[in-house]
Amino acid sequence: RMLTRTPSVVAQVFLLLSIVLVIAIAVIQINQQQSLSPGLKYGIVLDAGSSRTTVYVYEWPAEKENNTGVVSQTFKCNVKGPGISSYESSPEALAKPLDDCMNKVKERIPAHLHKNTSVYLGATAGMRLLRLQNESAANEVLASIQNYFRAQPFEFRGAQIITGPEEGVYGWITANYLMGNFLERNLWRTWVHPYRKETTGALDLGGASTQISFIPEDPEEHFNSTLQVKLYGYNYNVYTHSYQCYGRDEAEKRLLALLLQRSNASAKVDNPCYPQNYNTTLTMKYFFGSLCTQSLRPANYYPNQPVKFHGTGDPGLCREMVSLLFNFTACRERKDCPFNGIHQPKAKGNFVAFSGFYYTINALNLSGRFSLDDFNSRMWFFCSQSWTQLQFMLPKFEEIYARSYCFSANFIYYLLVHGYNFNAETWPQIHFQKEVGNSSIGWSLGYMLSLTNMIPAEGKLIQLPLKPSLFAGLLIFLTATALLCLLFLVYLCIVSHHRKDIPRVEHVFIAE
Repeated sequence: RMLTRTPSVVAQVFLLLSIVLVIAIAVIQINQQQSLSPGLKYGIVLDAGSSRTTVYVYEWPAEKENNTGVVSQTFKCNVKGPGISSYESSPEALAKPLDDCMNKVKERIPAHLHKNTSVYLGATAGMRLLRLQNESAANEVLASIQNYFRAQPFEFRGAQIITGPEEGVYGWITANYLMGNFLERNLWRTWVHPYRKETTGALDLGGASTQISFIPEDPEEHFNSTLQVKLYGYNYNVYTHSYQCYGRDEAEKRLLALLLQRSNASAKVDNPCYPQNYNTTLTMKYFFGSLCTQSLRPANYYPNQPVKFHGTGDPGLCREMVSLLFNFTACRERKDCPFNGIHQPKAKGNFVAFSGFYYTINALNLSGRFSLDDFNSRMWFFCSQSWTQLQFMLPKFEEIYARSYCFSANFIYYLLVHGYNFNAETWPQIHFQKEVGNSSIGWSLGYMLSLTNMIPAEGKLIQLPLKPSLFAGLLIFLTATALLCLLFLVYLCIVSHHRKDIPRVEHVFIAE
């Protein structure tokens, strides 16, 4: 009996020790992992567009996924006033409007991380035009921004004018990233690359330019016009093209210039795209001052000369005038060349249309996906309204935007249908949206994502007391020991029970 009791005690001690050790190692490992997790990193991007500047704050865990941070937008602030290209004659006046947003940003990012937080400013088509028109003025605007950020507590990484193709590709990256086409969480809550997931094309409409970006059917065939993007360890060949002067504001200036050119009475010009009974007076500089309308400038051009425009609200004539903004003859019936002599592969798959596309569609009281017929009937109805009626129809009424929505809708129709060759069948593949979750769709998040490839990874992600392989080995060993002890104890119980039964049987036989 003494002999069976000793192994039983030893087995119980081993079982208890194994259980205690498994729990202790797991708790230490988990606690150490939490305390040494490198936390969050922050990045700030200023999207300096032609009509306004927007400040975005992004954050991501410092432990990274295949060299690209898992980034999310945590704050957005619209800088008051126009775009930075409007400050060509007074670059020093830029600081004041920026201050308001930057002070809010300082509150959003923990103070001890300010000096390690990078700030990037990317200027788009407004500054691209200014640089072409007056390079020294563009440089002075950028220098003024450099000076402003040198006095800020953040790490300023420079103000640059990004190219049209870069703007297109960064917008494409943002859209696909937010839709989970690059990364998704699996059952174990870790990030994985989605299996055979299709990417989404991106359509961006700014104030001075518009971009189309997607992965063509055969990227090899369009090798000259595709850019290679590497994210999360995968390569993508993206076709992208940016049309300068085809942004919403610049296209409308070209329309006003054409209307004036075709009008006999320069004192009062009828505009079929403005709502019925809407009247406004604009200076010649307002629409002829741009590089996009230079070729339409009259011989007797006086910048401050006023021109009166009278809205006639004629959808049919508006559409006819808008068609003149596109050069469809340059392509000479070539299939892969929609307009302006630009080579473009066939638009394929789903697309997301954001920025100016979204705001115009929203004004027509449409959203998401809808048919081309729905779009046309909404547009026709909207364009037939008088100025007084429009004020009751729009959710947010601002004169400068309200008067132009009819033009924008017709311009979008021509760009998508006759420019990019979408038709009644493929139009519903376009999803008009502004953001995914809390993150805005635009080029700035894609810019940040590409730049996080260059932000150094933290030294060692998490200094655990045990290497994962040793930790797993110990867990397996201790669990196996506990199981063996348990099995041994069960065996001893059975043997002990069996032995008790034998004397009882013998006792019965002796009594007889």
